[in-house]
Amino acid sequence: MHSRQQEIAAALGVRPPFDGAQSIQAEIDRRVSFIQDCLRDSGMKTLVLGISGGVDSTTAGMLAQRAVEGMRAAGEGDDYRFIAVRLPYQVQHDEDEAQLAVDTIKPDECHTVNIGAAVQGLSRATEALDALDPSARDFVLGNTKARMRMVAQYTIANARQGLVIGTDHAAEAVMGFFTKFGDGACDLTPLAGLVKRQVRAIAAALGAPERLVKKVPTADLEELSPGKPDEDAHGVSYQQIDDFLQGQDIDEEAARIIVDAYDKTAHKRQLPKEP
Repeated sequence: MHSRQQEIAAALGVRPPFDGAQSIQAEIDRRVSFIQDCLRDSGMKTLVLGISGGVDSTTAGMLAQRAVEGMRAAGEGDDYRFIAVRLPYQVQHDEDEAQLAVDTIKPDECHTVNIGAAVQGLSRATEALDALDPSARDFVLGNTKARMRMVAQYTIANARQGLVIGTDHAAEAVMGFFTKFGDGACDLTPLAGLVKRQVRAIAAALGAPERLVKKVPTADLEELSPGKPDEDAHGVSYQQIDDFLQGQDIDEEAARIIVDAYDKTAHKRQLPKEP
């Protein structure tokens, strides 16, 4: 199992544990520079990111806003912008925390696109859903919501000649806990290689409210189980996932669950296959 730990950590580019405030700041600077380089290399001037109210999108948003502000301050152009996008499905149960995230980030612009009508319209037009039981249908439509959110973000990015930011990090990547061509579709992933506790540490260092830093993570895609914690879906805790990725010993059953999830979801982390 130890060899699998090393193999998986290397494949996901897992960062070593932080060693105090200085190493956290160095990681922040590294990732802000990465975002800026992505803009320069692409020739684009705008960044777009969906803000859910969780710690991942809050952290990525704060890094993005810092990146464009730094480029403007350095005289690279006053037209660099960060656009935060709220993407509720009808009424979001934790809307107050989503708004707190936007207020914390202080983006250059904030747009709201309610995906409810689009998802419902697609579900009515898709006959394949009719044969599913309620639970299976709810799961499929949960993935549709994630994909519709990315469609909205790319629509805005196309209109503004921008890049779409993703929020995937190592603790989600190892579990395959993202929707293929949904939240897994993006142009850059500034949180890549971080484990969950490192995302929280960066958020805290950037000044995010404790309420968001310590918020229970949830994808919140399924209507039959609204606000279902990620850890309930995983079958293991984020602490166990983080420890596994950073080479620490964990419970054998938890390690098996993580490795099985990594192997089962390999297709999500690969480019489309070719003959």
